[in-house]
Amino acid sequence: MRILFIGDIVGSIGRDMLAEYLPQLKLKYHPNFTIVNGENAAHGRGITEKIYKSFMTQGVDFVTLGNHTYGQREVYDFLDEDIKMIRPANYPAEAPGAGMKIVRFNQDKLAVINLQGRAFMPTIDCPFKKADELIAEARKETPYIFVDFHAETTSEKGAMGYYLDGRVSAVVGTHTHIQTADERVLPQGTGFITDVGMTGYYDGILGINKDEVIHRFLTSMPVKHIVNEQGRGTLSGVFIELTKEGKTKKIERILINGDHPFIGH
Repeated sequence: MRILFIGDIVGSIGRDMLAEYLPQLKLKYHPNFTIVNGENAAHGRGITEKIYKSFMTQGVDFVTLGNHTYGQREVYDFLDEDIKMIRPANYPAEAPGAGMKIVRFNQDKLAVINLQGRAFMPTIDCPFKKADELIAEARKETPYIFVDFHAETTSEKGAMGYYLDGRVSAVVGTHTHIQTADERVLPQGTGFITDVGMTGYYDGILGINKDEVIHRFLTSMPVKHIVNEQGRGTLSGVFIELTKEGKTKKIERILINGDHPFIGH
């Protein structure tokens, strides 16, 4: 099984980068499943039904979210529909949406799990204990289990990777928007990368207009983060190839930057 994952899509530039480069990436990697993290897709905060449907028409198979899941009020009811999109599973059970879904490709099934970290993030249920619960459920149906861990600190992401090593196919980190150069296969066969990186505005800070961010550091005053909707873009992702046993055979970073696209490492 082959999985293509594209990191946090930020605003219209991120959506445009996905639309432009996804066909090329599919030709190169021939993925069975294409997954994107869309929690910043609507002007940097949340996702809309319209954006979700546009992702599906472009060839995306599944969407994961994160701490901005509920950034757009219109998705509250939509998340409870039969859609290929999940929010972090360790949100309270009363929150709209599901944290794991199992999708089918021919005779194979892939369980996709979304979890959110707690270090420097909102206080929600334990992602490690929730992972135990969902993995036990998923393994009744398939050996292929993919985890998007949306977390702030590298240590928490690393801990999750090793905690799930040998029990899931891959753990990929999202949220911090900077791609890390540490993709690897852990000792028990789980593919891991601390952070996949973002897909959005290349010349800003984490996809945000740099002037407002610099002003905040200079003055310690609150400022509104503005997502650039014009300019050069970047696309960050990862390609993962799995064995029949659900272990990672290969993991490869993907980075396309500014005016000089480079696909693959």
